[in-house]
Formats: sequence, structure tokens, C-alpha cells
Amino acid sequence: MAQHALARGHVCPDCDGHASVAVTLGGRTPAGHLRTITAHCKACHGTGTRLARASAVTATR
Repeated sequence: MAQHALARGHVCPDCDGHASVAVTLGGRTPAGHLRTITAHCKACHGTGTRLARASAVTATR
């Protein structure tokens, strides 16, 4: 049987759906772990999706 893809929301154009990333700061902690920070997309607040613009919604109706 064919698998149906689930309908996704509108992908954020700023982060292209990759809303959160781990950035390596360089070096390691005394325990040997990499030092990282998490950066979130400012446009979608880390969700990866955005609502459609009002002009885009009215143009399709």
C-alpha cells in the first residue's frame, strides 16, 4: 500500500523548516562534552512553520 504524506503547515521561509540548531562553541567541558548553544529562528520562534500571509490567503480564494 502507498503511504500518504501528512500535510505540513507552511514552512518558515527564513529557516526553511530547520528552526533550531546546536552551535558548537569550540573546546570541551572538563567532563569531555562539546560546548554548544541552541539557536532558534527569530521569525517562527523555533517551530519551523509560519502562518500564511493574509494576502496569500485571499489570493487563493
